[in-house]
Amino acid sequence: MAGNQGQGGSWALRQCVCGTAFARGAAIGDDGRVSGDAPGWANGVARLAVLTGAGISTDSGIPDFRGPNGLWTRNPAAERLSTFAVYVADPAVRRRSWQARLAHPAWSATPNDAHKALARVGAAVDTWVITQNIDGLHQRGGSAADRVLELHGTMFDVVCVGCGDRTEMAAALDRVRGGDDDPACLRCSGILKSATVMFGQALDRAVLAKAVRAAQECDLMLAIGSTLTVEPAASLCAVAVDHGASLVVVNRDPTPYDDIATEVITEPIGVAVPRIADLLLVGRLS
Repeated sequence: MAGNQGQGGSWALRQCVCGTAFARGAAIGDDGRVSGDAPGWANGVARLAVLTGAGISTDSGIPDFRGPNGLWTRNPAAERLSTFAVYVADPAVRRRSWQARLAHPAWSATPNDAHKALARVGAAVDTWVITQNIDGLHQRGGSAADRVLELHGTMFDVVCVGCGDRTEMAAALDRVRGGDDDPACLRCSGILKSATVMFGQALDRAVLAKAVRAAQECDLMLAIGSTLTVEPAASLCAVAVDHGASLVVVNRDPTPYDDIATEVITEPIGVAVPRIADLLLVGRLS
C-alpha cells in the first residue's frame, strides 16, 4: 500500500489517476446524456457502499480532525477529550468535554450538497452509507436512517459507562446549562458520556459486521473525506477491492489506500460528490 511506499510513490499515483475521465470533465446535459468520457466505474452499479469521514461535513461548518486546519492539528491536547480512559479517570476532562459538547457546531449545522447527493443516489441504487461521523447529517440530508451505519456512534445520545442506560443528549445538555458541569446517570449515578466510540473503546460489533458485509457485496465503494488512517474503518476499502469492487477515493490529501483505488479525486467534495451522483444515476441504466 502507499503507506509502505513513501509519499513519493503515493503522489505519483495520484497524479496519474487524477487524469482520468472524471477529472477531464465528463458531464451530464439537460437531456440526461453524458458528454465526454464517463468513467467505467460509474456504469451499471447495482450495489454501492460509501465510507465517509469528517471531510464530508466541513462544508456544513464542522471542522475535520487531522486536516491542515483540523481540530486536533491545531490543538493536539483536544484529542484527550476523546480518550476513554482519560475521560473516565479525570473529572476535569469530563467538565471540559461537556462544555465542548455544548459548543459543538453540529447542533446548528445543516446537510450540504454532498450529503444530499448521496441521498439522491440512495433513493435509486442499493446503497449503504458507512460513516465515521457522529453528526447525523446523512440522515438529515435524506439518507434512510436504516441504511446509515454510524461506526463511531452518535452525538445525539448519552450512555452511562456503569449501567449502560441510554438517554437523549439534549436532556443532559439542559442539565449542564443549569449548572451541573459533570452530570451523572440518573439511574445509577455513574459517569455519562456521549454515545460515541472514544479512543480505547471497541466498535459496536453488529454495526461493524454490517459494514463489512456492505463492503463485501458492493460493486463500487466511494471513500469520501477520510484520511483512511483510522482502523478498522479504513480497511473496509481493502475488503471491497478484495471482493471485486472498484474503489474511488474522494479526498484532498493522499491516503494509504490510493494505490488500490480505481480513481482518486481531489476536487472539493461539494463539487465532486454531486457529479459522481449524477454519473451513477445515469450509469445505473447502462
